[in-house]
Amino acid sequence: MLWMLDLPIDKGTPAVFHQVLDPLHSVTGDTLLALVPVASLLVMLGVLRINAWRSVIIGSAITILLGIVAWHTPTGAAFAAYGLGAATGVWSIDWIVFWGVVIYNTMVRTGAFDDLKRWLIAQATVDVRVQALLMAWAFGALMEGLVGFGYPWAVVAPILIALGVVELDAIRVAALANNAPVSFGALGAPIIGLAAVTGLPLLALSAAIGKIVAILALFPPWVLIYLVSGKRGLRDGWPLAVVGSLAYIAGQFPTAVYLGPYLPDIFGSLVCFAALLLLLKVWRPRTILGFGGRELTKEEVAAAAAAGTVGGGAQVAGGPLAGGRPGTGLTADAPGAPGRSWSPASARAAARGLVPFGILVAVVIGWTGPWSPLPSYLAYKPAVKAVSSLGHALVSADWKYAPFVAGTAILASWLLILPYLRPGWSALRGTFADTFRQMWGALLVGPLIYGLAYVFNFSGMANSMANGFSKVGTVYIVLAALLGWIGVALSGSNTSTNAVFGQFQYTVARLLGAPVLLFPSLNSVGAEVGKPVAPQTASVGVSTSGFVRNEGEVIRHNMAWTFVILAFLIGIGCLYFFVLPGAMRL
Repeated sequence: MLWMLDLPIDKGTPAVFHQVLDPLHSVTGDTLLALVPVASLLVMLGVLRINAWRSVIIGSAITILLGIVAWHTPTGAAFAAYGLGAATGVWSIDWIVFWGVVIYNTMVRTGAFDDLKRWLIAQATVDVRVQALLMAWAFGALMEGLVGFGYPWAVVAPILIALGVVELDAIRVAALANNAPVSFGALGAPIIGLAAVTGLPLLALSAAIGKIVAILALFPPWVLIYLVSGKRGLRDGWPLAVVGSLAYIAGQFPTAVYLGPYLPDIFGSLVCFAALLLLLKVWRPRTILGFGGRELTKEEVAAAAAAGTVGGGAQVAGGPLAGGRPGTGLTADAPGAPGRSWSPASARAAARGLVPFGILVAVVIGWTGPWSPLPSYLAYKPAVKAVSSLGHALVSADWKYAPFVAGTAILASWLLILPYLRPGWSALRGTFADTFRQMWGALLVGPLIYGLAYVFNFSGMANSMANGFSKVGTVYIVLAALLGWIGVALSGSNTSTNAVFGQFQYTVARLLGAPVLLFPSLNSVGAEVGKPVAPQTASVGVSTSGFVRNEGEVIRHNMAWTFVILAFLIGIGCLYFFVLPGAMRL
């Protein structure tokens, strides 16, 4: 056989597999053939609407078959690479996502999450712009950082609807607010996966993506204010956009650069909450606007409060905010003053919702920071090796079994959260039942997509495709972000998009002499921008709305703004490519 495991060498060790660059002896033909696994996967997901785990199983079979038949990968090596990729998906992705969702569901089952949500709502004024930034931008980022997978839409949209935003527009606001946080979502799973397939240092990738997101995050708060209140809302509400964007960046950027991908969203959201609430203590918009930019009179504000509505919109009492309890409408002391929920916002309720996040932050920082030896302890590292068809250097597909990775830190956080929240046995059983019900598909897709990606890379298909795409030259700076947008728009997962395209983007960067961190990072952030039009994400996001099984209308409503933000991202990519390339180099 022409492959070998990473085992002690003896006289019987076989030669290493040499990847084939041009199986068809045509750059165009090789590129198109290498695209078959990716194209078939995206067609099954986006056109045939086959569910994700079945699509990835079929795509895996196509990838392995092509790798063996066309790229002459030894059969044993192909299946070994698939197994190592699947193990990476379980340990690097599923182990983090699972415990993150367990923490979320524990907070839901114990009421701590509702306490936090009620407290936040009570801090908002009846002004729709404040509501949009506090709930969609800041609270949505917190949800993305902990859970991801479309759940921020599902949680935030009903809140906005109950606060008076038209349903379809509320979903769009929740979706677009989710643009900037996605790469750091689910406790950094997309970036951890990107590091696994590219071999690039995790902290370097986190920093590079943080630098891009720090500029991207300047834009969405302005869009959100415009969407809920029009140009009129921007005229005297612009300080909200300035503070909302800069405060998120102040929390996200240093965390991404110095601590890694686990906590930027959580830090960014918490700093954003604090800054917006402090701003409202010293400054308020001159006019109080409801949805659509209509100015609310003092009488309308008082009437809305008395009737249990906000901004002249949907009833709050008995609605999504009230948890089914009647007669619990919002009140207001005076126009523009902080609203009050069905019970006075208390420090105890706020603490009960915030302390679990404090525990999570403290444990993850202490466990995974550069001062900690825990994540670097490597117990086992099986691998299969090959000689690259491009650089002719030795490359490998491996699984790094490090027992004390970030997922284990999140498990430790949950164990420390339990004594504080004190859930009963029934709540714990419900927590795990909810988590498996919500996540079994994603937990299954994780190892399958990484198995596919490992074979795609190990066989040499990624190199053949990168060789073809590199022929377009400098214009590829446009395609790097666009491919991420397309990948997530059809697959629904930033993590999966990074798994499939990450190594390919890295290889194109090397072939073009571009900063090696730039194209993989643009792939990940491009996938952020495509999330609002991803059918699988939308299906989760609309699950608490009247648009269940009508995701198409939601996607069409979101589409135009994703192109606007994608164009902004491409401009950011050009900035780093032509002006600041050193920021994207190792």
